[in-house]
Amino acid sequence: MAEPPSRRDRVEDDLREELVEILQPEVEAAATQQEPPKSTDKDFFHALGGWGALLDIGLPWIAFLVAYAATDHKLQLSLIIAVGLAAVLAVVRLIRRQALRNVFGGFIGVLISAWVANRTGNAKDFYVPGLLTNLGYGLLYLITVLVRWPLFGVLYGVITQTGTAWRRDPDLLKGFSRATLVFVGLFAIRLIVQVPLYFTGSLNALGIAKIGLGLPFYALAIWLAYAVLRGSMPAEKWAEARDSITHLLRGNKK
Repeated sequence: MAEPPSRRDRVEDDLREELVEILQPEVEAAATQQEPPKSTDKDFFHALGGWGALLDIGLPWIAFLVAYAATDHKLQLSLIIAVGLAAVLAVVRLIRRQALRNVFGGFIGVLISAWVANRTGNAKDFYVPGLLTNLGYGLLYLITVLVRWPLFGVLYGVITQTGTAWRRDPDLLKGFSRATLVFVGLFAIRLIVQVPLYFTGSLNALGIAKIGLGLPFYALAIWLAYAVLRGSMPAEKWAEARDSITHLLRGNKK
């Protein structure tokens, strides 16, 4: 005949029942929690800012070229219009609580360019900071590839909090190297086209080249880098990398 449970056993049973009752809502919530939806290629592009981000960066430069031609080469007025438009775009983004990283960078670039052109009094110098920026970025991206630390890989390790693990994966190392080289080509082509126009004083052609090699060419470079990166690794590995970057660019935890 089994002995009746002791007082201590009864107390332990009661405590277990109380604990189960307390934790049950959390357990059920964890069981029913759904995994975040898988991202798509379209989600990835929108996380980068989409076409709106490209317009934020390029519109002030277009405004300067148009204003300079329409005002019969009035430099200061054209600079004010360009800087003013960049500021308006930043304010609109702020009011709509949208990402400011692209428009803020564009605004700073236009502001520095306007300052340089106003100091020299030469309209073509509005494009000098852009030329120097392309030279600096081109060299930086190229060096990171040559030393086998491609910049896109470094950024991936930072934003995904995986450190340097990507360097031990041949597919990731190859993909990030190729994607980084795409942007080396972007900066090189810009310089090859624009530098001769600057030194010959071909302002209109320089402005057109700036616009043509700005928004459309940047979009093409993003697409090429994206396609190269995706084609350099197996589908499942690409899906994981894309999901990590997309969620983190949106400010979400994966």
